Amino acid sequence: METKESIFLARDCEAIEIPNGHKITLFKGTHVSLTQSLGGVFTVVTDQGTMARIGGKDADALGKEIPQEAKAARPHGPEESIEQQVWEKLRNCYDPEIPYNVVDLGLIYECRTVPRPEGGYDVFIKMTLTSPGCFMGDWIAADMKDKIRSIPDVRDVRVEIVFDPPWNPSKMSAALRRALNIF
Repeated sequence: METKESIFLARDCEAIEIPNGHKITLFKGTHVSLTQSLGGVFTVVTDQGTMARIGGKDADALGKEIPQEAKAARPHGPEESIEQQVWEKLRNCYDPEIPYNVVDLGLIYECRTVPRPEGGYDVFIKMTLTSPGCFMGDWIAADMKDKIRSIPDVRDVRVEIVFDPPWNPSKMSAALRRALNIF
């Protein structure tokens, strides 16, 4: 959901500065503009022009309810594979500049889950960006890692950003291409 809501933070909260990925603290009373709420995280811009991501766990600082995506991982039945759980998390990862998830955008080139002998899984992802000049790659990768690590059986997540083959609109899901009138 895209918005331009004006908010004064109700408490101090941790945030991730966009695009460099540095952890920062936004203090109680800071005025922010909520620009996007997608995938269980909030994108805000301070009056000083700093763009940051506030995790769903800190939604109360914005006067919001904690999004379902940010709540503790729900139990999964035996019929839902670890790979299905990973794809579910990836569908909740968004570029802060584009209101579409990385799966529908066609940015995920490979997703592998590898069982560990001692139990649990390692997850390996190859992804691309809509442009080699995009500054959001590290930020998006960090968001994906955070969300995938919330799956109880995941032990390690590695994300590799690749540019071969180059991304183009044909890699988007058919539904997204239809919604954007791209044929």
